Order: sequence, then C-alpha cells, then structure tokens
Amino acid sequence: MHVKNISLTIIIFFCAAFILGGCSAKPNQDAASGLQKITMTDTLGRQVEINAQAKKVVAIGPGALRLCCYFNSIDMIAGVEQMDKDDSKGKPYVMANPSLANLPVIGPGGPNNAPDPEKILAVNPDVIFSTYASDKASADNLASKTGIPVVAISYGETSMFDPEVYTSLKLIGKITGKDQKAQEIVDYMEKCKNDLDARTKDIPENNKPGVYVGGLGMKGSHGIESTEGNYSLLNAVHAKNVVDETGKTGSLMIDKEKLIQWNPDKIFIDGNGLQLIRQDYLKNPGYYETLAAVKNGEIYSQLPYKFYSTNFDTAIADAYYLGKVLYPDQFKDVDPEKKADEIYKFLLGKELYSQMAKDFGGFKKLVLWQ
Repeated sequence: MHVKNISLTIIIFFCAAFILGGCSAKPNQDAASGLQKITMTDTLGRQVEINAQAKKVVAIGPGALRLCCYFNSIDMIAGVEQMDKDDSKGKPYVMANPSLANLPVIGPGGPNNAPDPEKILAVNPDVIFSTYASDKASADNLASKTGIPVVAISYGETSMFDPEVYTSLKLIGKITGKDQKAQEIVDYMEKCKNDLDARTKDIPENNKPGVYVGGLGMKGSHGIESTEGNYSLLNAVHAKNVVDETGKTGSLMIDKEKLIQWNPDKIFIDGNGLQLIRQDYLKNPGYYETLAAVKNGEIYSQLPYKFYSTNFDTAIADAYYLGKVLYPDQFKDVDPEKKADEIYKFLLGKELYSQMAKDFGGFKKLVLWQ
C-alpha cells in the first residue's frame, strides 16, 4: 500500500476512535477499579455518579423502602429503619416481606428523624435512596458523611399517580439494573389510572352524588373532621368532592358544622379514623343523625393507605371501591376485593386484601353504632 494511503488510514482510524470514545462518556469506566460508572440526575436535580449496577441498597425516609419493595427483589435491601421493623399493620410492603424484620437497623426512621450515617455505613450499601432530603445540601451532607452516593427520590405532591413517583421508580430501576421492572410498575399504575379515568370521565355532573371522605390519617388518627381538598382518590374517578368548595388542596380539618351544611349524599370513612368516629357517634348521635348519608345508610369504609407515606397499592384499590359505590353501572364488572388482590399481587407479589380487611374492616357499608 502506498505510504500516503497508509498514513490516511491511520488518521481515519484514530479520528473514529476519538469520536466513539467521546460518545461513551456516560457511563464511563473507572480505570483504577475497572468498574463502570453511571451518572444519574435525582429528583432534586443533583448529578450523582454511582457504580453500575448497585447490588445492595438502603432506602431511608417516608415511603423510600416501599418503592424498592415494588421491585420484588428484597435481597438487594441491606438494612431497614426501625420504623419499618416495629409494626407491619397497614403497610402492605412490610406485610408481603416478613424477612425485612431480620435485617439490620439503619436508623430510627420517621418523618422527623435524621438519617444515622454510622448505622448506614455498618451495612455497606452501594447507594442510599432517600426521601428525607428536602434540598441538595442535606443530600450532599449525608453523601459526604458516609462516602456513599445518595440519590434523592420523591412522592411528589399527590397521593397517587404523581409523575415524581414514576421518575423515582425509574431511578431505582436504572441504578439497580432493573429498568424493565421499573417500566412494568409504571405501566401498571398508568393502566389503572387510565382505566379509572375512562370509566368515569363522561359521567354528567348532575348524575354525580356529593361525596365526603372523613377520618383521613394526617400524622396520626383523626375523626370525621379530617378530610382532604382536591383529593386524589376522588379525582381519579371524577367524583364530586364537597370539600372542593373550600378551594383548598391537601389535608385539612373542617368545622364539623360545615359537614352538616354540605350534607353529602355519600360518606366514606377511612379505616384509620373509624374507631374515633364511632366513639364520637356514641357521645353525640344527634349530630350524625342529621346527615342524610347516615339516615339513608350511605356510609362506607375505605382502607387506610397512609402509613409512613402513601401505600399506592391500597390507594389504587380504594379508588376502585369508591368508583364501584359511586357509579355501580360503570364498575359492574369490578369486584373491589378481587381488584385489590390483583393490585397487591402485581406490586408486591402477594394477595393481601384479607389481612387488610381483618385489620381495618375492609370494603363495606358501615353502621356507626356497631
């Protein structure tokens, strides 16, 4: 071959190598360790570099462990917070995975407790998934103290179907090498969302009963006055939430007289507050008997879904039950109990409705004096 041609071939080869090398900057190879690195952007917008793929993880803060449990790979969890070891009641993700109780404690847990760097270090995870971090500085501080990458994940602002939850699931999937499973979880949640929407979006407003949901958990158990405005479960089935008249969003405590003014057609009571409401009824039956829903036997239960943040499985199951009660024609093919078990089975690998019903009464009409 002519010398000029050989030189040209060499130049082309090195140019091609340079271009290809530039394209593979993320992920990159750690020359010293031989491990491939990947860079992720977490829900706080932080760039986090980690080894691919993480084999052992810890999940700290409200709801963090739950999202990891949806991957049905408990062997990747290196330790759990005391909050998730003490009691499984109302937490399907713990109920479905009793072996979590045997793992080391990595901190107290709870919304007001800071992470414990020493206990996290003791289990030596590859990555820390955290819902504690409310800003970049707190996440960076924990990463600095432990020397372990901290990836912020989030539940967003609504009780279910929030895009931030989907982003968080995909982050967990990417980092643990379970991208396909993450997409399956997101797709399933979206399928439920779209099904609920399709069944109810065309119902005329004048055909919708007025609805009130009371006894909702809010950092503890509360009575009939504890409710929510712009309530995501009622929004999922396009229901007429009487509380929306206030223009408020999220948890709120109403004046009990306001409920008499609204006088909703149907009332749902969250299992978390049911006992308190029954006790209140015995003290003041006259108040409750003025409500049309009580007089007409239109009081129903829903399973409590807020235990250490939102249990999406139970929340979605509740939405189907709400839809069934409010619009029986649109949900005539749905058995709420079987639907709940389908949801639990898909997300957590076990049918858990019977245990939840045993603990909280299940889906049924209520009689407050019993």
